[in-house]
Amino acid sequence: MTRKVATLIYAARDGKVLMMHRRKQPNLGQWTAPGGKVEIDESPAECAVRELYEETGLVATGRPQLRIIVTETSPLPDWQWLMFIYRVAEFSGDLTSCDEGDLAWIDADQVLTLDIPQADAIFYPYVVGSNPVPISMKFEYDSDLRLVNWRVE
Repeated sequence: MTRKVATLIYAARDGKVLMMHRRKQPNLGQWTAPGGKVEIDESPAECAVRELYEETGLVATGRPQLRIIVTETSPLPDWQWLMFIYRVAEFSGDLTSCDEGDLAWIDADQVLTLDIPQADAIFYPYVVGSNPVPISMKFEYDSDLRLVNWRVE
């Protein structure tokens, strides 16, 4: 089994959060934050900034804040993830389109009404909340990728 290292980055401003309606797997048809896999020569924070720009056209002008470190495991060899989840409030640029999905600014208090992945629905309040950060969370899935257990570590 190989663990994939990835990031998500939530751009937040004026009570809204930038979300992506995914056109590709993983999470096809669901809403997620922009993000992607960490390249061998970059840190998770560098990846988050790069993915924000590549997928949205926005340039982080402030330092992204690490909010959560997520471990996802399952019996499936290709579903082993280590994710670093960031929030950024300072950015510039205009939204652009990308192949990954369609972008929309969503009221922060409405994100949980969207079709989002199970784990995202659990960790999202920690991303936008004022709790001390970062925290670590673990999500365990069955072979059908149904969430069977999770915890804050």
